Amino acid sequence: MEKEKNLTGRNVVMGLQHTFVMFGATVLVPIITGLDVGVTLFAAGIGTLLFHVITKFKVPVFLGSSFAFIPGIVAVGASQGLPYALGGIVVAGLLYVVVAIIFKFVPYENLHKILPPQVTGPMIILIGLILAPVAIQNARGDFSKPIVDAITVNGAWGIALFTFAVGIFVKVAFPKFGWKFMSNLPVLIALVAGYLLSVIIGVVDFSSVKDAAWIGIPKFSLPKFSLEAITIMVPIAIVTMVEHFGDVLAIGNVVGKDFIKDPGIHRTLIGDGLATTLSAFIGGPANTTYSENTGAVALTGAFNPIIMRIAAIFAIVLGMIPKFTALIGTIPGPVIGGISILLFGMISSIGIKNMIDAKLNMSNPKLLIVTATMLVLGLGGASFKFGNINLSGLGLAAIFGIVLNLILRPKDVTKAE
Repeated sequence: MEKEKNLTGRNVVMGLQHTFVMFGATVLVPIITGLDVGVTLFAAGIGTLLFHVITKFKVPVFLGSSFAFIPGIVAVGASQGLPYALGGIVVAGLLYVVVAIIFKFVPYENLHKILPPQVTGPMIILIGLILAPVAIQNARGDFSKPIVDAITVNGAWGIALFTFAVGIFVKVAFPKFGWKFMSNLPVLIALVAGYLLSVIIGVVDFSSVKDAAWIGIPKFSLPKFSLEAITIMVPIAIVTMVEHFGDVLAIGNVVGKDFIKDPGIHRTLIGDGLATTLSAFIGGPANTTYSENTGAVALTGAFNPIIMRIAAIFAIVLGMIPKFTALIGTIPGPVIGGISILLFGMISSIGIKNMIDAKLNMSNPKLLIVTATMLVLGLGGASFKFGNINLSGLGLAAIFGIVLNLILRPKDVTKAE
């Protein structure tokens, strides 16, 4: 199926197009967490190129920012500072490498015995629900006092709900108009629409853009390490590794190749993990294989991996234009809040969908115990401290879910047809 293996004009155009498909979600993570946008784009580009080298240039994947790590980044950033959150991500990325080495010799199906849908489903649900307060705080302008002072809290909500509505319209209505490719860009289009509305009503401050240079080095920063931060961030990698399997299977189905066997799931895991470690080591968020990437490839027929490498180069270049990254920094909080309501809700909904697709028998009391315990511990603010190790939130829920499931060993987990 691969066509035009050389650096043709069409591939360059497709690469630029692919950059913008990934752009909205990739920059949203640093905007929410406080990490640097330029470093994030640079790290996504470098990480993608590293992934392609490790996977023998065979897999058409672009690595973007992982939403799964946002709760951990926010929590550790608030308690210890962002450098310690980055340190936790560095170690989480190395866990990928360890698991990949094991999977080189052990069948990957064994992972599902430890991480069945009754554990992974609630973990994905929790990612969205834990982030829900952040979406609402942004939407009502808690972090945008000048906007609230200018147009009141209701005005901030107006911007947020407009952005939210545009995202829904793009996802639901665009396919009816035959704009299937554009319907895969709800985050990007909603962000642009909300931003334009904010400019029109005069609540965007362009002073930082005016002062920024056209060309410059991203604001790289080094991680710091603490056992507490590591214990919060590393369990999240369990979720993202499961997602990684799904993404690699999905892109293989679209392209018509078995990437699990060639270049091998161990190679894709190592590529993803090392890209994540590298990103955090220079001050960026965790990287991940994107479902958006699969959707874009399916719609455009852009099966050639060189297109993803071109997209990576564009991302690196954009990351080295401070005036562009400063412009991204002027996006008002209510705009971010509006799209976050939709985005974080969709993450939780995906967790529910995964449980439905697995046909879990939720009348089984053992399944109910596992999922109920995870949801309450993840959302209730529970925290257990053992020396320097502090388990809370998603990490605590994940460990309890895995252990409970192994102890209870529920049978008849699926509904009878």
